[in-house]
Amino acid sequence: MQFETCTEAETQAFGFKLGRCLDTPLTILLEGDLGVGKSVVARGLARGLGVPDEVPITSPTFTLMNHYPARLDLYHFDLYRLSDAEELLEIGFDDFAHGRGLALIEWPERLDDRNFEHLLISIERLGKHRRRFTLRAQGLGPAALLEKIAA
Repeated sequence: MQFETCTEAETQAFGFKLGRCLDTPLTILLEGDLGVGKSVVARGLARGLGVPDEVPITSPTFTLMNHYPARLDLYHFDLYRLSDAEELLEIGFDDFAHGRGLALIEWPERLDDRNFEHLLISIERLGKHRRRFTLRAQGLGPAALLEKIAA
């Protein structure tokens, strides 16, 4: 599935709508160049899951993971500064990424293995604020979500 947004507000609205569609645990991989809007999507998704507006949604670049309690707990990972896969083990990555909440992973290309059920969202910069989103499902749960989004 592909679509485009033309403003940062539209990109955040995409995240919000996605968050509203989520009702079962899932892992979402967000990939794209630096500054393409991954954190904008994450903010919208968090709000769509029910994280209150007064809670700041920030990229966990230095902490690797932020947890936001919501309708589905959101575990927001940013692997940009990941220096070693051992760091993921230390924070219990497998428990969060394949647990009972939503794992949102920025910079998933830093993972050694992506052979697990997930929704991949690739973001491509087409202009100053224009973005193309390509969504790909790996597994039955993410495929069902894509069908729900398409409807």
